[in-house]
Amino acid sequence: MNTAPMVDAQRLGLMLGELRLPTIKHIWADFAAQADKEGWPASRYLAALAEHELAERASRRIGRHLAEAHLPAGKTLDCFAFEAVPMISKAQVMALCAGDGWLDQGSNLILFGPPGGGKSHLAAAIGLALVENGWRTLFTRTSDLVQRLQVARRELSLESAITKLDKYHLLILDDFAYVSRDQAETSVLFELISARYERRSLLITANQPFGEWNRVFPDPAMTLAAVDRLVHHATIFEMNVESYRRRTAQARRTGAGRPAAYTTHKVLETIRDNQDKNEALASDS
Repeated sequence: MNTAPMVDAQRLGLMLGELRLPTIKHIWADFAAQADKEGWPASRYLAALAEHELAERASRRIGRHLAEAHLPAGKTLDCFAFEAVPMISKAQVMALCAGDGWLDQGSNLILFGPPGGGKSHLAAAIGLALVENGWRTLFTRTSDLVQRLQVARRELSLESAITKLDKYHLLILDDFAYVSRDQAETSVLFELISARYERRSLLITANQPFGEWNRVFPDPAMTLAAVDRLVHHATIFEMNVESYRRRTAQARRTGAGRPAAYTTHKVLETIRDNQDKNEALASDS
């Protein structure tokens, strides 16, 4: 009895395991039989094995990235009601989901609108599409992340904690304006914004427009600096629609909202005017 083929197969399995090629280890024998039967050249056989190994690796990588992204379940673009938010261009959203360009440049995406307007759903859906396209994202409530960063600051490891977030091409901060107006909380949030500026992207959902962010940052100068960094390279969606929870299928609000450029320009002017007034009052006193 010739045991050489069996021994060779066992050795090959061990070598493929050592080389960390689990997919090829699993499929090589079946592919070899098919190649022998159909007379494949060696190059085709090797290419078929490599393609399956790469495809399986990509699938496992996406699975890991989905697990770490902490995206809310069921929030996809397929089930997002674009017709209920007429000021949002589906074509523009689909282009953003490719990730090319804006994520490479560390640009931001900001979603404004009243509660229940679909901001979190759209943010999560974009995050999911980006993961499927090979990018790494993290979805978190802003207040939860701020609490983690505060703990890191107390442990003298804030810089390290922020640096670890660099592995995410996109950090999704949901309910941004719900952070309490506390100096310790807002300072770590500002440090995060500053650290990612022009390096890594942020996607922010917020109920309040920029003009009301003095409720988040108690210092007007910090408010202005944070807004400047966020809008410098940003796409801004104003989702001015009635809450899904209150809206009926027949009565939908279809306001067009203000252009992002107009909003950003006016808000920065308002913040600066308020800061000048505060400084004048302080000098008079």
